[in-house]
Amino acid sequence: MNMNFLRKLPIPQEIKKQYPVSEKMAAIKKQRDDEIRAVFEGRSDKFLLVIGPCSADNREAVLDYISRLRRVEDRVRDKIVIIPRIYTNKPRTNGSGYKGMLHQPDPDESPDMLRGIVAIRDLHISALADYGFSCADEMLYPDNHRYLSDLLSYVAIGARSVENQQHRLTASGLDIPVGMKNPTGGDLTIMMNGISAAQNSHMFIYRGWEVVSEGNMLAHAILRGYTDFAGKNVSNYHYEDLVGLYGLYEKSGLCNPAVIIDANHANSGKQYLEQIRISKDVIYSRNHNADLRKMVKGLMIESYIEDGAQKIGEHIYGKSITDPCLGWEKTEKLILDIAESLK
Repeated sequence: MNMNFLRKLPIPQEIKKQYPVSEKMAAIKKQRDDEIRAVFEGRSDKFLLVIGPCSADNREAVLDYISRLRRVEDRVRDKIVIIPRIYTNKPRTNGSGYKGMLHQPDPDESPDMLRGIVAIRDLHISALADYGFSCADEMLYPDNHRYLSDLLSYVAIGARSVENQQHRLTASGLDIPVGMKNPTGGDLTIMMNGISAAQNSHMFIYRGWEVVSEGNMLAHAILRGYTDFAGKNVSNYHYEDLVGLYGLYEKSGLCNPAVIIDANHANSGKQYLEQIRISKDVIYSRNHNADLRKMVKGLMIESYIEDGAQKIGEHIYGKSITDPCLGWEKTEKLILDIAESLK
């Protein structure tokens, strides 16, 4: 085997014992899980916003941002459920670059996975204990998910992972909503197959055990745009795209037909300011079609304290070091505008 084994890391159970979830925190998470589940099951007409930095790169800034979300949610809670993004693993297109807080708890220093495990758990615990938010993270690596499994209320499976069997099987055993993104090439059949796999029961190897999953009826679609054969970004959030997805769901027989629209990535061509227009376009489509209003459950928005992005080492507080994000002033206005425009 062509790799060096550096050190044995603590298993998730050990980390959870060292950094436990209190009874009060568990109760808050359960309440939020129930509220979010009700949206996906159609028992609540609230709108979901999975919103936050492209990557959680700085504890102080992320918690500052989440404290601002708390104040805004208190103003819109009758219509909107906010699920903060605390994305601690980052996929890299060609394998190089910043891979997230799990790998590098300090982006200026060398990778340190042990410090990273502690840092990401501490961050999610603080969001829950101090601000009452159980958050979203991307399940980039199924094994890593277990370090946070008692803290998360939403999981996304990325465009590069949606066809991976281990991701699909693991998703089938989770009891929280799992969003399956359309692949980077845009084939919705792959995404729909992923949702179907996640909603079904499977026998497989997990943590060295032979297990049987029950199937996750909250697995659903995320439309994030795609890249065509010529390398051009193509959006898939328009009215016609949503109607088309509704038709796919109708034919599929899947439970709880639902979609979250990713307003950034290929949908915006990574032009982060376009997220404002795209979000309002999606709300307009939803408001004018009863079927879409039932299916479109929310938006995924990349937002931080400062507009845009910076290079690692510039140290601008609250500014993304990965994809450009919408700044706080624009974010707050957008959330309030969305709440006002929802039917």
